[in-house]
Amino acid sequence: MFDLDGLADATRTVRDHLPPTPQYAWPQLGDAVGAEVWVKHENHTRTGAFKIRGGLVLQETLRRQGNDSPIVTATIGNHGQSIALSSRLAGRAATLVVPEGNDPDQVAAMRGFGAEVLVHGTDFQAAREHAEKLAAERGALVVPPFHPELARGVATYAKELFDAAGELDAVYVPIGMGSGICGLITVRDLLGLRTEIVGVVADGAPAYALSFAAGHLVTTPSVDTFADGVATRSPDPAALDVILAGAADVVRVTDDEIAAALRLLYRATHNVAEGAGAVALAGLLARRARHRGGRVAVVQTGCNVTADRLVRLLAGS
Repeated sequence: MFDLDGLADATRTVRDHLPPTPQYAWPQLGDAVGAEVWVKHENHTRTGAFKIRGGLVLQETLRRQGNDSPIVTATIGNHGQSIALSSRLAGRAATLVVPEGNDPDQVAAMRGFGAEVLVHGTDFQAAREHAEKLAAERGALVVPPFHPELARGVATYAKELFDAAGELDAVYVPIGMGSGICGLITVRDLLGLRTEIVGVVADGAPAYALSFAAGHLVTTPSVDTFADGVATRSPDPAALDVILAGAADVVRVTDDEIAAALRLLYRATHNVAEGAGAVALAGLLARRARHRGGRVAVVQTGCNVTADRLVRLLAGS
């Protein structure tokens, strides 16, 4: 997807706007797993999630190409915040299409960063199809949720993690549309490490797990999970190719397991996670027997959860 020079270039672009996020080995998580457990805290970015890295790199690439077209994209939140903020920093107009019932805090954040936000459809796929139609009508640039420049940008967190923690036995990462796991796989390979990269999805949104098991793209007619950052029913073909070639496994976890991981993250680290931000830890906990005495990491991809949902999740209801 990119080489070391491309990764270094992406890092310089990201550093113009964001400091590195921290990664810590947390003792209480280690006790729960029976291993040394690192957390990459992408919840500490300016947008509360990892995706801003990709938006910044995409905008810089467009600037170098002399492309000043407005952007249209579909989102449920973190991708939208990334495009909204990076577009504002680049002086570019951005229109974001969200599905009905979308997180109101995410919508407010996107509008706060200066984007136009439109509501269409009952899920992400419907919003995505409308965004593509709208971009064609307006002559705008449609930005898909998986794009090589987005992946190159978010890969900068993988380099930070490996630089700080060294070679790990495994890294667990949630899969939404695939930029995070693809970045990890590519950086792992560029650095010549033997670290296993394990993708994690919600049991109610198993498209990537089904596709990994089948060895080809499998879609699902619907999704059913509170972890909306991994609520994908149609995998990206390019992302799937990278995952099939470089991931050790893609595992499924239930919403109850995700909620339990979210509570453990809060108790053990006092970091708030959104649903998708707790998915990686849920996957590690489900497979903890494989890593006894080892060194592993999970990516806490974001913290954008509404207050009422967080209260319910922490209360176990």
